Amino acid sequence: MASAFAITSLPAAYATPSATAVISEVYGGGGNSGATLTRDFVELGNAGSAAYDLAGYSVQYLPGAPSASSLWQVTTLSGSVAPGGRFLVAEAAGTGGSTALPTADATGSVAMSATSGTVALVSGTTALTCKTAADCAADGRIVDLVGYGSALVREGGGPATGASNTAAVARGAALADTDDNAADLSAGTLSPVNSAGQTPGSGDGGGDGGGDPTTPGTVRVHDIQGTTRLSPLAGQTVSRVPGIVTGVRTSGSKGYWIQDPAADADTRTSEGVFVYTGSAAPTVAVGDSVLVSGKVSEYYPSSTSQSVTELTAATATVLSGGNALPAAVAVDATSVPGAYIPAAGGGSIEALALEPAVYAQDFYESAEGMRVAFSDARVVGASDAYGELWVTVKPDENATTRGGTLYSSYDRPNTGRLEVMSLDTTASFPSADVGDELSGTTTGPLDYSTYGGYNVQATQLGTLVDNGLKPEVTRRQKGDELAVATYNVENLDALDAQEKIDRLAHGVAVNLNSPDVVALEEIQDDNGATRDGTVTSEATLKRFTDAIRAAGGPRYQWRYIAPTDNQDGGEPGGNIRQVFLFNPQRVSFTDRAGGDAVTATGVVKTRKGARLTASPGRIAPASDAWDNSRKPLVGEFVFHGETVFVIANHFTSKGGDQPLHGRYQPPSRSSETQRQAQAAEVNTFVKSLLAADKNAKTVVLGDLNDYEFSQTVGTLTVGRVLTPLITTLPAAERYTYVYDGNAQTLDHILTSPAVTHYDYDVVHINAEFADQASDHDPQVVRIDVGRCRKG
Repeated sequence: MASAFAITSLPAAYATPSATAVISEVYGGGGNSGATLTRDFVELGNAGSAAYDLAGYSVQYLPGAPSASSLWQVTTLSGSVAPGGRFLVAEAAGTGGSTALPTADATGSVAMSATSGTVALVSGTTALTCKTAADCAADGRIVDLVGYGSALVREGGGPATGASNTAAVARGAALADTDDNAADLSAGTLSPVNSAGQTPGSGDGGGDGGGDPTTPGTVRVHDIQGTTRLSPLAGQTVSRVPGIVTGVRTSGSKGYWIQDPAADADTRTSEGVFVYTGSAAPTVAVGDSVLVSGKVSEYYPSSTSQSVTELTAATATVLSGGNALPAAVAVDATSVPGAYIPAAGGGSIEALALEPAVYAQDFYESAEGMRVAFSDARVVGASDAYGELWVTVKPDENATTRGGTLYSSYDRPNTGRLEVMSLDTTASFPSADVGDELSGTTTGPLDYSTYGGYNVQATQLGTLVDNGLKPEVTRRQKGDELAVATYNVENLDALDAQEKIDRLAHGVAVNLNSPDVVALEEIQDDNGATRDGTVTSEATLKRFTDAIRAAGGPRYQWRYIAPTDNQDGGEPGGNIRQVFLFNPQRVSFTDRAGGDAVTATGVVKTRKGARLTASPGRIAPASDAWDNSRKPLVGEFVFHGETVFVIANHFTSKGGDQPLHGRYQPPSRSSETQRQAQAAEVNTFVKSLLAADKNAKTVVLGDLNDYEFSQTVGTLTVGRVLTPLITTLPAAERYTYVYDGNAQTLDHILTSPAVTHYDYDVVHINAEFADQASDHDPQVVRIDVGRCRKG
């Protein structure tokens, strides 16, 4: 029979007493010590003469003394309240009590206080935001509101009093509503009644809409997931959602995934969802058929990431075990689209309808929480200390010469990359290098995290095939070649383990074949991250150069300028800086006093060409471009009678940029502003060298923290004063770093126009390997200085 509508438009504010639907009884002591009933409840009543339709309505709860972080908790409703009838909403259960509620007409999981709180009947399912009586009185969605105990949000002069573990607050039989909670409700014996007129001890006390607790409710997983990135049921409580457990996570963010084997016809809606159990280990097993009740939530791993749709505060009924798992979604070059992600003018893409046949990230979102599978995938990001690696399911997508996937454009991110983790905590995670292969099938639920985005939580991991990637060794420079290298040694300090120092030293002496000049980035002070005012690096450099010597390299000397304490960014207390190592048997350093942390070096024109006013020196250290960042180190070297200027850089990091996979598209790269300013300072300095001597041989190098196609590098080369040598390599070789499975260029060597004869090499020894001494690869340029002079 069709229901009659007593109210056909949004109700007035609750300052107008309701003559129809009201909150008739509230009880928050269910399951507590001394309680008889096993769970909390809210009872609605209808004083009108027609049925009151509750479709699209909710019951919401707020603590009695809400804090700034307190949120209204929502339980969605359906059905109707008969004229003169009651409607029972069951809330959270406790461990105490002996008597069940009658079969509930709606079920939530809100744990209400026994003594103080606020309950509202709301036309709508979006959580209220008011936290004062006055603000709530102005919210036209509120049909009725009851504050009890000492609740700050209440109707009239005061809250209803007397609620406890054994007493509810309730209206009289006439359901009178004068909008004064203290006058309208009083404490008394528990008397919950459902729409069928049942009282405690009758019914099963657990269903929604009076259903059997072993029968699925009306909501399916695809209803929860919806057709956008946000659930249409977010904030609502759902009951008896059916699914098969496909994966269980017992560490970290504990919980399990369920998937409905009865999929709908909409490719946009996922059939899987994560059930979050908090600190409690899940009590279900893979293959269990379950009915899950809980609150639909959107969890954001970070402020700019996409969200993960979850069920929280959940309870599960296991119907059977050992069931076959739903078929996995194939993730391969055919199924994953070529476009990466939709754009929203820099805004959120969350409200956009998913297009899984167009965008790779939409495809992954449409399978969030579902079992996915890929086969025979190449590793493009080495295993790390957290038990993660990256594969590509598109073997032909921007492949590098050594097995990785090249990141070569902001506009066309690689779509085939996928992070892989293992849910099997009893097995060791494979140690994989770039170019290795996960042979066979890898299967598991598809999850999302702030680090890397979509990932496979593998319940079955392919077999690792070692394809034998080896660290490179560059050739030794010839007698008339000046070899200049750059190497980010990742926060090296004198307290580091000898193994780390020895491995980095081997990289210089053997893999780089002992360059004449090495610009080092991330040399820390002598006690590392200890914050005690220490800024010198003498002990650090002594240990490092001794290790290079022991590895067969030369006895290097060094030059640097110590920073002002805690003014150059990096690890707090570490005082990282750039350092020049040089082999005095091959090249000499021109020392000119006057350079320090705050004094800029300049350029002077002489009869013999340009020279520095201070060597070593810093470029414009007072400029805002270097705030909380490393200042460039400039040195004047002489090789075979020719002066060569070397500028070592470590530009500010990408910290603060929005992720490629985040919800804001296209992502903001806010850190570029400072790097572009830094690039402009270096460009201006190089121009001053060339103004003093157009044939000045200049090498600009270091960790620029930006790509060869970035505006940072573009700014650095304005006026064609520098050539980025990475662009002289074949495209498939242009990388020095691997991040989230993207082989990319962050480290650079650039040369001035007078450097016409050179041989350049990126030496891959770290970034592609699970076992790495640094996360950066070094590079070297060998300059035939004599031929450059004649050229």
